[in-house]
Amino acid sequence: MSEAIESGYAPVDGTELYYEIHGTGAPLVMLHGGVNPSEMFGAPLAEMAKNFKVIAIQARGHGLSKDTEAPWSFEQAADDVAAVMKDLKIEKSSVMGYSFGGGIALQFAIRHPEMLDKLVTISVAYATNGEYPEIKAAFEQMPAMADAIGGNIAKSPLAQMYPDRDWVTVMRKTGELNQQDYDWSAEIKTIKAPTLLIFADADSIRPEHIAEFYKLLGGGQKDAGMDGSLRSPNQLAIIPGATHYNIMGSPAVTSYATAFLTH
Repeated sequence: MSEAIESGYAPVDGTELYYEIHGTGAPLVMLHGGVNPSEMFGAPLAEMAKNFKVIAIQARGHGLSKDTEAPWSFEQAADDVAAVMKDLKIEKSSVMGYSFGGGIALQFAIRHPEMLDKLVTISVAYATNGEYPEIKAAFEQMPAMADAIGGNIAKSPLAQMYPDRDWVTVMRKTGELNQQDYDWSAEIKTIKAPTLLIFADADSIRPEHIAEFYKLLGGGQKDAGMDGSLRSPNQLAIIPGATHYNIMGSPAVTSYATAFLTH
């Protein structure tokens, strides 16, 4: 595991976000998935910190970060990332986000392109219809089940890691966030930063959506040619034997991300 060389709270729009800095090198902001920051900030962070100065940001209302009464949004969370970077005097960074963090990373690329070097997103859709219907149905039920789900989490080891978290609120806001309809296809086309999309071969994202995502970024338009010179500067990786829920446990994720970010 990696040991933080710096940690603290950055003020952002009426609240405070917790961050840690690990490793040295070119800056890399890492953004965790929903509910559980430790999934991203355990072994994956340690691996990336071998080559980068990792800024691990815990989203508002998650982990050790503070929250407000306002509902969550990907747009607000992206602005929060920009605010943390400015507080740390980081003018530009690559960004790597998983699931919920991948949505934040996409909005960061759209809203703050001047602050982005390279982009890596893992297991995230660019539109509501990218996920299977059963995923949408589960999120629709989540606010009504927040008391039960949050109560169970409060008795789990996760609650010991983040003892001040109100898990009922986390589950309610998570459900509400993921009920919002969105389609960022037009904005995705405007992303100029080199981008790597990573998905599981048994993801919660439909394969047709994955292919369309890559096409929006200029990939899959034509044969790359014998020398590969006609290929898109953006890349797509499909991790075999993985799902949306265990993809961060695959060493291939950090291996592909490191190779993309260092070349």
